[in-house]
Amino acid sequence: MEPILLNLDLARRIESAEAQAGAAAAVSLGTLRPETGACVERIAGGWAAYAGPGSPVTQAIGLGVDGQPVSNQEFIKLESFYRERNEPVRVEACPLAHPSLFEHFGAVGYRVTEFTNVMAQSIEDPEPKQRAGAKTIEVRRVPAAEIDLWTRTVATGFAEGQAPAAELLEVMKAFALAEGVECYLAEIDRRPAGGGTLILRDGLAGLFGAGTLPEFRNCGVQTELLRARIERGREVGCDIAVCLAQPGSSSQRNVVRRGFQVLYTRVKFEK
Repeated sequence: MEPILLNLDLARRIESAEAQAGAAAAVSLGTLRPETGACVERIAGGWAAYAGPGSPVTQAIGLGVDGQPVSNQEFIKLESFYRERNEPVRVEACPLAHPSLFEHFGAVGYRVTEFTNVMAQSIEDPEPKQRAGAKTIEVRRVPAAEIDLWTRTVATGFAEGQAPAAELLEVMKAFALAEGVECYLAEIDRRPAGGGTLILRDGLAGLFGAGTLPEFRNCGVQTELLRARIERGREVGCDIAVCLAQPGSSSQRNVVRRGFQVLYTRVKFEK
């Protein structure tokens, strides 16, 4: 398979798709729980989202990838958005963002708190079925009536088999119900084993929010979830599948074995 060559247009597609996904999740949470004050705002070509204090959705994504300098006015707007909500400013920054964004971070004392690898794979031929002799894994798209089942399954996987915290369940459900999100459940012997989400935007198949219950790990659940979601992306005309992974993590190793490559490393700046 030919490697994907990164350029600003591709980075813009990826960052814009994820920024919209984060904004949609915040809007969804605001609908579920208006008291959180969840809201979003367009800033410097990206989106700033607030979904409550400390929420993983509370951050800005996609700033500066429109090719335009990030003005002082836009940066002040970003900081004011979070200051008004008594929340630290957190920005997931693409290395191809306009250099002016990083100049702002350096000028006012931001620190780096996290790295995330953006992984990608071209979508070409139909996905191969699971190998013969493997445990049969059925993957299906979850209807709205079963969103709570999907949420409990994936959140329990994230919580390493323990009862997930109410906040995690809330965030997962808000993400599942966000505009443009499709949820997939993997089952073994008709028992929920894991799940993941798919976001289809601008020719990209975004593979996010995947988790497997501990008792079903090393059975090929995530491989089959990847296969099913990539195939869905191919069917609707997507040319690239994208996912995120912490550098050196088991998640990264799994998707690299599946044929994904590291396109770039996103850096989280915080103040």
